[in-house]
Amino acid sequence: MGTTAKEEMARFWEKNTKSNRPLSPHVTIYKWSLPMAMSITHRGTGIALSLGVSIFGLAALVLPEQFPHYLAMVKSLSLGPALIYSAKFALAFPFTYHTWNGIRHLV
Repeated sequence: MGTTAKEEMARFWEKNTKSNRPLSPHVTIYKWSLPMAMSITHRGTGIALSLGVSIFGLAALVLPEQFPHYLAMVKSLSLGPALIYSAKFALAFPFTYHTWNGIRHLV
């Protein structure tokens, strides 16, 4: 019979402690760079797009009315231009950034 994961981890840490090996440096010691920030932003926008598409698709299946009804509801709120443009930017930025960063990566 094999060992359990808990036993394997205990053996690993015991061996590591006995050999006085240094631990890996923590992420806080690294100097931030543009490629690092771009990579993190790319992953974040990918997650945001995935969640957004999933929520939108689920809402289309579950909500009782059609899309024009909900669009009219938002228009009836008479939101200010600053809020409208902020919302448009919040929707367009992840898609645009993720697309162009993906193309940059492929090139």
